[in-house]
Amino acid sequence: MGTGPGACKGFAEHSLFSILDVTACKESPPVNAPSDISMKTDEVLRVELEVFRREHRDLDEAIRALEEKGTADQLTIKRLKKQKLRLKDKIALIEDRLTPDIIA
Repeated sequence: MGTGPGACKGFAEHSLFSILDVTACKESPPVNAPSDISMKTDEVLRVELEVFRREHRDLDEAIRALEEKGTADQLTIKRLKKQKLRLKDKIALIEDRLTPDIIA
């Protein structure tokens, strides 16, 4: 995997480099972009939740591996941590939507 045209394909390989390639290919939506979470069914949200959780774990492993390596680029680590936080926010948003409100 590299930075060429096929870099964003084949996320099934969970090596450190494939995670870095895929995370580099993802584009973040604009900060003030409206969320389309209200338009999705609960089933779709559950699937997305699992995908986001998996990506969060993969990023955590990649960050840990880069930090243990000791020669990692700090800018890359910082970008991965920011992406991990964005995923955490998405996960929390979906969990809130899927969790019914309980009035005590």
